[in-house]
Amino acid sequence: MLRTVASREAESGAMSTYRDFTAPIGSRRATVLRTVGTRERRSHLTAPRVPTVGIDIGGTKVMAGVVDADGNILEMLRTETPDKSKSPKVVEDTIAELVLDLSDRHDVHAVGIGAAGWVDADRNRVLFAPHLSWRNEPLRDRLSGRLSVPVLVDNDANTAAWAEWRFGAGRGEDHLVMITLGTGIGGAILEDGQVKRGKYGVAGEFGHMQVVPGGHRCPCGNRGCWEQYSSGNALVREARELAAADSPVAYGIIEHVKGSIGDITGPMITELARDGDAMCIELLQDIGQWLGVGIANLAAALDPSCFVIGGGVSAADDLLIGPARDAFKRHLTGRGYRPEARIVRAQLGPEAGMVGAADLARLVARRFRRAKRRRVERYERYERYTQSLRSTQETS
Repeated sequence: MLRTVASREAESGAMSTYRDFTAPIGSRRATVLRTVGTRERRSHLTAPRVPTVGIDIGGTKVMAGVVDADGNILEMLRTETPDKSKSPKVVEDTIAELVLDLSDRHDVHAVGIGAAGWVDADRNRVLFAPHLSWRNEPLRDRLSGRLSVPVLVDNDANTAAWAEWRFGAGRGEDHLVMITLGTGIGGAILEDGQVKRGKYGVAGEFGHMQVVPGGHRCPCGNRGCWEQYSSGNALVREARELAAADSPVAYGIIEHVKGSIGDITGPMITELARDGDAMCIELLQDIGQWLGVGIANLAAALDPSCFVIGGGVSAADDLLIGPARDAFKRHLTGRGYRPEARIVRAQLGPEAGMVGAADLARLVARRFRRAKRRRVERYERYERYTQSLRSTQETS
């Protein structure tokens, strides 16, 4: 379906706005904007059981997958995130290529995108993505014009939280906070089955809470942000600094990379920690303790029933989450006089953001299917009316 649309686009020019796309099917932009938000909780129960594509744009990789209505991944593609110094159009080209590739083998009805950055309340523009150097990019309109299917854009932590609430560790929770540890820290809030995005769509950017005033500089421009102390970047930075200083505790990892300190990665540190490397174990404990401190702050502000920890760094499991639970208990205000939130590891792994984006896109597909059906019904009524007029004129 998308290949045919892409061919038509090449002949007639890309449709660049939602008005261009929705006009042929008799829909309006307001229809799209009502698709998610307050209607999410009940809408997913009646959303069409059609395959949709989910895209997860991270600081280092882009994942795209076809997902069914039960959260099962039917096919997945993965590629490196293009160099952030290049134009955002390079990333858009990558996304379009992945979707068109998947559409060769699947009937794609909608596309959902989880982006690592701030997304506006209309779910159209990526306002600010520090790890991609994006500023005010109208990602939804550009891609919906190129692909000519409904497109939804949301923060990647929101899409991951939605997936965990629907299919994973957050099932049955009425107030859930998701924390994703990857290149940085993402966050999301779900209450009564609704994603809480805030007035301007940027709620949940927990990674940029300042925990150490004047501390490490963050790509956002501030110093001392939480993600500078508890994230994949923080983990790798600390390991490389110890290795560069030729610290005796770093000899194990230096030998592992044969002296190429720039080759040290987060998964490598986790692997060595599991094998008993003392420095790597301690680094993960430090990251975990900072994680627990931030969670205690969030508990004071939001009082959820459950914290779900996801993202690539969460693969360290108890090496990370154990110290986080300990630090959380030490720093939780009023401990012993209040219920304590559970801290659990996400169940869906690094694909959660992609799965959640696809599931949210299914809600958009439902709205567009209804709008198209109403347009067809109006056309059929008009045809019956004109046929009736012609019959009357002929008999008279």
